[in-house]
Amino acid sequence: MKLNTILAGICLIMAVSCGQPKKENSMNNQVIENIMARRSIRQFKAEPVDRETLTEIMKCGINAPNGQNKQSWEVRIVDNPQLLAEISEAIGLAHPGNDFAKTCFRGAPVMVFIARDLSYDFSAYDCGLMAQNIMLSAWSLGVGSICLGSPVRFLTDNELCRPYLEKLNFSDGYELALCVGLGYADEDPEAKPRDMGKVAFVEWLAN
Repeated sequence: MKLNTILAGICLIMAVSCGQPKKENSMNNQVIENIMARRSIRQFKAEPVDRETLTEIMKCGINAPNGQNKQSWEVRIVDNPQLLAEISEAIGLAHPGNDFAKTCFRGAPVMVFIARDLSYDFSAYDCGLMAQNIMLSAWSLGVGSICLGSPVRFLTDNELCRPYLEKLNFSDGYELALCVGLGYADEDPEAKPRDMGKVAFVEWLAN
């Protein structure tokens, strides 16, 4: 009887201890390590990213925090090299004086197009949060990424590009907000300096 009581006590202690989240040192925290290690990639290998991996990344994307759980986004993924080449060519022809236009996808073999719901004031923020989840989860799976705004401008400001925008088939009331390029990195960029001087704690005394 005494032995059973002791064993029950040990099991209870183990159950309680396992249920409590442990505070990890930031240097050993995988989430923090992933955030600090992520880089924007501008040179990609031609190697495709399989759809199983892309699906896993997008599951993380749609689990981003968002206002009132409205999930005020729509996403279209283009991993067809021929279609991406056609879109790039159309953008280049539509903007002949802009050398960057034709290469605005940075050679990424996958482009994620994210549109926002125009009926919701905070949908742009939701889409940004989703993009961050996409990029961080991609990095954790060995896939590089880059967040892009220029393709949005190039696709929406010229009639020559409109057919390709229509091919994305977003619902009425949605507007292309940003793009994320995905692929295996063909470079290893160094971290760029960040300014913690722009962060400050605010303290004041109550009257």
